[in-house]
Amino acid sequence: MADSGLSALKAAKIMDNKITVLEFFEENKVKLQLKILAGETCLKTNTIIVSDINRPGLALAGYYDYFPFERLQVFGKTEMSYLAKLGHEKAHKVIENIFKRKICCAVITWDFKTPHDFLGLAKKYKIPVLTSSMHTTKFVSAAMIYLERKFAPKITMHGTFIDVYGIGVMVIGRSGIGKSEIALELVKRGHRLVADDIVKITKHADGVLVGKGPSLVQHHMEIRGVGILDIKKLFGIGAIRDEQEIQLIIRLESWEKGKDYERIGLDQRYEEMLGIKVPTNILPVISGRNLSVIVEAAAMNQRLKNQGYDAVAELDRKITKQIETAKEKKNAASR
Repeated sequence: MADSGLSALKAAKIMDNKITVLEFFEENKVKLQLKILAGETCLKTNTIIVSDINRPGLALAGYYDYFPFERLQVFGKTEMSYLAKLGHEKAHKVIENIFKRKICCAVITWDFKTPHDFLGLAKKYKIPVLTSSMHTTKFVSAAMIYLERKFAPKITMHGTFIDVYGIGVMVIGRSGIGKSEIALELVKRGHRLVADDIVKITKHADGVLVGKGPSLVQHHMEIRGVGILDIKKLFGIGAIRDEQEIQLIIRLESWEKGKDYERIGLDQRYEEMLGIKVPTNILPVISGRNLSVIVEAAAMNQRLKNQGYDAVAELDRKITKQIETAKEKKNAASR
């Protein structure tokens, strides 16, 4: 939004290469059923830097050559029962050898009680210890999904992002060309705003690009001459969406007389985001064009393409068939 202090975020790459254990806890305490057992003072200082998770079975057995200390360490039924059978002295030594390696955090699943000096050693070496009532496999799966999304490649872009008939349409172009006005008209026509001005784009593991707005200003829109609009308050909850897959880019350009613009659509254009090619339409902006309706049509056309139907290819096939039929009739008549 203009002059709001947010312009520095535009087109800047986000390097989310670490999160604090506190952030992991706060964002997952309900979903992952987490509680803090020890290390409250180091929740802010200890950081998670990778999305992988480790169960330290080999480390408990004394093998540390390839111990991934940087990962979140999960102690499940197997690990905790093994420690319980070691006896006090051996368990103390095994636990200390793991904590000495400065692991970021230990999570105990199944709400198991900690054996021997587990919590005392955690406090000594400043290791946060969390507990979850979830089964180990379910916890690891859910935690990895969260961490993979958290560490996924991200960028921010200047543009407006709208859900049009279920297609995530990213409208981009120079400042003042009319992106927000198009989005406002689309919202009035029943479509949903995802973000205006600043769009945070994340590349998920399956190659899908997902866009959303910064939490502080999401679902707000700037209209020159009017100011900031709260779309959720003005049009209701049905007029917004928190995030959406980016499936189509609409690039707005000022009309240039004599420039050859696409009129048939045989050659599909693409723009690349985080290594993913996204179908792109270039729309020339000129007085009198209803661009909101054109964006609607482009979104519906892209939806048909996603379902395997290409209007241009189908028309080309029909024309080619008609030409071939006419040739065959001409050849048959000349014999």
